[in-house]
Amino acid sequence: MSSDFHNVCTSESDDSAISLLGRERIWNRHKSASEHVAQHYAGSEYENYSRRIEACSSSLEFQAVSGSLKLSKAQFCRVRHCPICQWRRSLKWKAKAYAALPKIVQDFPKHRWLFLTLTIKNCPIESLRENLTEMHAAFKRMTKLDQWPVHGWIKSTEITRGQDGLSHPHFHVLLMVPPSYFSGKRYLSQVKWAQLWQQSLRIEYMPIIDIRAIKPTEDVAVLIPEILKYQTKVSDLLSDQAWMLELTNQIHGSRQISTGGILRRYMKNSQKVVSEPDGSALDSESLIFQCDWNYARRRYIF
Repeated sequence: MSSDFHNVCTSESDDSAISLLGRERIWNRHKSASEHVAQHYAGSEYENYSRRIEACSSSLEFQAVSGSLKLSKAQFCRVRHCPICQWRRSLKWKAKAYAALPKIVQDFPKHRWLFLTLTIKNCPIESLRENLTEMHAAFKRMTKLDQWPVHGWIKSTEITRGQDGLSHPHFHVLLMVPPSYFSGKRYLSQVKWAQLWQQSLRIEYMPIIDIRAIKPTEDVAVLIPEILKYQTKVSDLLSDQAWMLELTNQIHGSRQISTGGILRRYMKNSQKVVSEPDGSALDSESLIFQCDWNYARRRYIF
């Protein structure tokens, strides 16, 4: 077995490990997309990625746990742009956030939530790393300004591809602010948020931002899927091979998701719960079945 792969036992909070009924299409879709990504990597400097993605999740084992089928064993390639692994990373982060939120709300019941999107001008894919580095530095500068009204945040990076081939890097940020935010002097309008981002970026043009408040009657959990999703859409990855290869080069070693302020501690603690494997509690005698990817039919055979 290649050292690039790991046998993985999923946690109960992993959405990919719920009842198989109705989930076959999702597994088939992600695995089929992964084959296309593997083809884009084939023959390039990332030939190794192509081989790893091709073999990713080629065999799945499910066991019965609490009346439903759970994914108990599989081999995953861990390549950033593998559609299956990208999906699973997103599920893991969502599970961490869902596990942390009840405790956060319990400890800070009157705090409010904001959903912030920060952008810069589109840039050539060849200068993406430079722009992302500046964006992360700017966000760090912004959190240290006197006007910064936030007590905690979760920030994710998304990169999309425009029809002109330019890359569009932007941040999605979930912000936790004190109860006095909307009635006090620290309240920031959308214009003020844009000015704060412009100041932190140290640019002359006014960047486009979007900020919206979550009503006290709304469940902040509904924003988790939007914030903790894929870094780049599969459709963008497959739209241009050269663009995808350069994207791989530009964001190698970079972080997609980060946390700060009060929320960092809660997200760190929730990781211990989410990462605890089911494997030790599963009885190997309860194996229901194994399914394998059929490369000719492009679907899993159960």
